[in-house]
Amino acid sequence: MRDPALEARARNLSSELRCLVCQNQSIDDSAAPLARDLRLLVRERLSAGDSDSQVLNFLVARYGEFVLLKPRFAPHTLVLWFATPALFLAALLIIVLAYRRRSAGGAALQPLTASERRRLKRLLDQS
Repeated sequence: MRDPALEARARNLSSELRCLVCQNQSIDDSAAPLARDLRLLVRERLSAGDSDSQVLNFLVARYGEFVLLKPRFAPHTLVLWFATPALFLAALLIIVLAYRRRSAGGAALQPLTASERRRLKRLLDQS
């Protein structure tokens, strides 16, 4: 783009949008033909006078929220935002409980009584 400010906005928006072919790259980093088309579409919308949020809303309406590299914080995306921390905390809790159980179980072991030793000796002698 001829205007450096518009080019900077286009680059910034392109870095926030997912390449629908590559899926783990922004359209700014991708060489896929669809990414090129999306970059051109972003520039066309900016040249037409759309704001950054209008461009993003247009692309989300057209391609769905998957086009955003960073999903929006909304009720329908809460699972995306909180699943990882919740799983991490659950794993940490399981590890702590297992450690406590293991250390408490070791202290509960007591030596065999005399009658238990005699019974164990008889059982071993029988086999």
